[in-house]
Amino acid sequence: MEQIRSVARPQVLEDGNWPARRTEILDWLVQRTSDERFIDVIFQQLCDRLVGAGLPLARATLHFRIENPQWFGARIIWREGIGQPEVTTFEHGTLDTVGYAGSPIAAVHDGQDEVRWDLKAGDADAAGSSLFGQLREEGLTDYVAWPLRHTLGRRHVVTFASDAPRGFSDEDLVLLFDLLPVLSLVSEIRLKNRLARTLLETYVGPHASEAILAGAITRGSGSTVAAAIMVCDLREFTHISDLWPRDDVIELLNSYFDAICEPIERHGGEILKFIGDGLLAIFPLDRPSACHDLLRSVAEARQAMDRLNAERLAEDRDELHYGVGIHVGDVMYGNIGSRRRLDFTVIGPAVNAASRLENLTKLVKRPVLVSKAFADMAECRLGLEDLGSYPLRGFGEEMQVFAFRDDWIVTADSA
Repeated sequence: MEQIRSVARPQVLEDGNWPARRTEILDWLVQRTSDERFIDVIFQQLCDRLVGAGLPLARATLHFRIENPQWFGARIIWREGIGQPEVTTFEHGTLDTVGYAGSPIAAVHDGQDEVRWDLKAGDADAAGSSLFGQLREEGLTDYVAWPLRHTLGRRHVVTFASDAPRGFSDEDLVLLFDLLPVLSLVSEIRLKNRLARTLLETYVGPHASEAILAGAITRGSGSTVAAAIMVCDLREFTHISDLWPRDDVIELLNSYFDAICEPIERHGGEILKFIGDGLLAIFPLDRPSACHDLLRSVAEARQAMDRLNAERLAEDRDELHYGVGIHVGDVMYGNIGSRRRLDFTVIGPAVNAASRLENLTKLVKRPVLVSKAFADMAECRLGLEDLGSYPLRGFGEEMQVFAFRDDWIVTADSA
């Protein structure tokens, strides 16, 4: 595949003096973007200002490599007259695709300091990247891509394209080139802010991450929250982990947690903790639908586990069994731990009760148990079977316990 090349740059860009010319747009980017959190908004405003200043800009993109468990990278595309930029994410493995390997973005990632292409020329369709032919079909005439240099040599990419008959002038390129150092700094700050938020959301959940970012980082800080509480645990995991290869155990856990967790997140629950093969999740009662949301989550999780077990049986592997305990009450929600290592979690008798109910599922041989307090609040007795009262370790009085009827999974949406 032909290597992407650069055409000659104006001499002023080769001299390395920055900025070549101070402009109102450069001043705006330096001084008046500090209150905006999102880089896509800043990029839209920047491109709109460039057009307003007379630059023949028709299309511009930002390409970021991001730290995210689901996505490898993100692209922001601005087009003249479209309004809000289009944001696209790319899954891990994108670097291995043919589309990326021959692209100008790959060339800049690999160390090229500029990709410039005259889209008016006849070789646009025969270029190393199919992108140039597509841009030409859209009526664009000139294209330039530059690196945005972040800390420790990490490279991201910005591109600009014109639809003017003669493309970008030397003066246009100087104006754009002068923006790169500040745009690099502005984008890195927003990207690191987003990274911090993403990491917190990944490891402590969206609600806890908001509290931490808002300043709840002192040991003992927190609040009392009324919540529906769910504790889930996989059965016979110790036996499985002793006998199975490590990678198979990790794959099993990930499949199991996908089945259980995706419905919880979809219905507004917050997963606070994974403990080996177990998890703790809450549904704060500040939403009137919290209890029903938890029930829907459990119903969908049971369906997902049924599908997972069907796949495992088809592969001649054992079914997975689990226990779920559900209770409701006030919990202390906040920072607990040592002076230097904190955990943002919930504690309290209501959490202990949910855990004891989960453990009781082993005795009564029912996968999901619900306390009377939760059943009363959710008003869902039609789908539940009264199992009577049981003593729970650490609680003075016996607790009345309910289990889902066999057909409850079908009728959960009407709970």
